[in-house]
Amino acid sequence: MGAKDAVSLMDYHLCRLTIADLDEICVIEDAVYTHPWTRGNFLDSLYSQHEAWGLRRLDGRLIGYFFAMLVLDELHLLTIAVAQNEQGKAWGLQLLKHLFELARRKECVSILLEVRVSNQRAIHIYQRFGFVQVGRRKAYYPAHQGVREDALLLQLILPQHEGGQ
Repeated sequence: MGAKDAVSLMDYHLCRLTIADLDEICVIEDAVYTHPWTRGNFLDSLYSQHEAWGLRRLDGRLIGYFFAMLVLDELHLLTIAVAQNEQGKAWGLQLLKHLFELARRKECVSILLEVRVSNQRAIHIYQRFGFVQVGRRKAYYPAHQGVREDALLLQLILPQHEGGQ
């Protein structure tokens, strides 16, 4: 990553996402996933008042987003994406940092997520942040030609809760 690719706090702002953002969200989702969430999936998540956060450039362009669901004392990451032309510039790391801060503010014990077993890039990033595999969901994701793909179930115990603190 060169100096021109580095993320600057001056280059973006975090914002809550709403139904008004759906067109931009779906454009990113459709471009980066082989089996993207549908507009209906996003609507359901927004109507359920899940956490929906985006990164916007100062010019208003949506760079990336995540949706997460609070379940008791656990934050479950449902989806996260960065626009294809913005990947490799640490925007995903900024989204994850915001997810961690959100979990701390909500007094969560852990963050849980599923990731395709074939998505080694994402698995590596999550492991770098301390996520560990706690399970495997057989045939969890749709894949090509009617085949299904397993998901790894990853969990991050938040620091203030390690060792029962």
